[in-house]
Amino acid sequence: MLESTVAAIRPLDETAMAAARDLQGRLTKPAGSLGALEPLSVRLAGLAGACPPPLPEPAAVAIFAGDHGVHAQGVTPWPQEVTAQMIGNFLAGGAVVNAFARQAGASVTVVDVGVATPLPVDPTVSAGPAGPRLVAANVRAGTRDLTVTAALTRDEARAAVETGIRVAGELVDGGAGILLTGDMGIGNTTPAAALVAAFTGVDPAEATGRGTGVDDETYARKVAVVRAALDRHAPDPADPLGVLATVGGLEHAALAGLILGAAARRVPVLLDGVIAVSGALAAAAFAPDAVGAMVAGHRSAEPGATAALRHLGLDPLIDLGLRLGEGTGALLALPVVTGAVRVLHEVATFDSAGVAEK
Repeated sequence: MLESTVAAIRPLDETAMAAARDLQGRLTKPAGSLGALEPLSVRLAGLAGACPPPLPEPAAVAIFAGDHGVHAQGVTPWPQEVTAQMIGNFLAGGAVVNAFARQAGASVTVVDVGVATPLPVDPTVSAGPAGPRLVAANVRAGTRDLTVTAALTRDEARAAVETGIRVAGELVDGGAGILLTGDMGIGNTTPAAALVAAFTGVDPAEATGRGTGVDDETYARKVAVVRAALDRHAPDPADPLGVLATVGGLEHAALAGLILGAAARRVPVLLDGVIAVSGALAAAAFAPDAVGAMVAGHRSAEPGATAALRHLGLDPLIDLGLRLGEGTGALLALPVVTGAVRVLHEVATFDSAGVAEK
């Protein structure tokens, strides 16, 4: 599945992009006056192979959840059980991502790809037919401690990537016009930092942030853990499956798969924060043309996110100092993406409106 998905990813359609640029130049507005929205609309036309491209709706958020053996190194003060507890909160509709999804009219799918503790709720309770749903796809009960051994085997990493590909296909087949990345996993900013450093070459101190807001002592320990893991495994960025296996997480690998699956289906994927963009680095290493499907929703407060976006050549749409994850930043950016495309559908040209040009 991974190989066939990668093989299906193609470059953006230059003819459709040229048509979108031409249309932007004929709309009733000064050329370039919509700033970053104009090249975004052009890129989405290239992804769809049509001008104007389809409106990116309905939206579907996929939250991948997993736990991490590196939690034992004291990289976060939060107990590991919170991962499973938050899944219960997602399914009950009580998290920030649920509030933002209701505002945006987006569906929420929670995927257990590697949670270590039993889930506390029956997913059929309280959610209702249109509420959040749970996909049970647990590859293993959390990763191994990446400072001691590889976090995953290559087969486990592949299974997680292919879970993401399958979820992308199911959501697109269900009618989704845009996919949004979400994540949940106590301690997951540590492997995210390792992935960012491995793929971009930045120093671990530049890739590592404070996650949920750790103190100076914990932050220093976290940087040391990332550095030790990279020294131990020496991951090769030309081998993305190997990088995911040695220093990644199950949710990071699944997010890489979701992005690859979206790109293969020519559907845009709106990236959230540092967990998503670390997975996006892996997706780009598998298939460089997958970047054409990626839209950076926001600039996370985690420094590794900025390093990753710079490496991918993506500019974030909003910058609000967010660092929650879950898909929250992507959901807040969704109206911006929709607006960029709606302009091409609904704004009159100078000729059709009878407006004089300069």
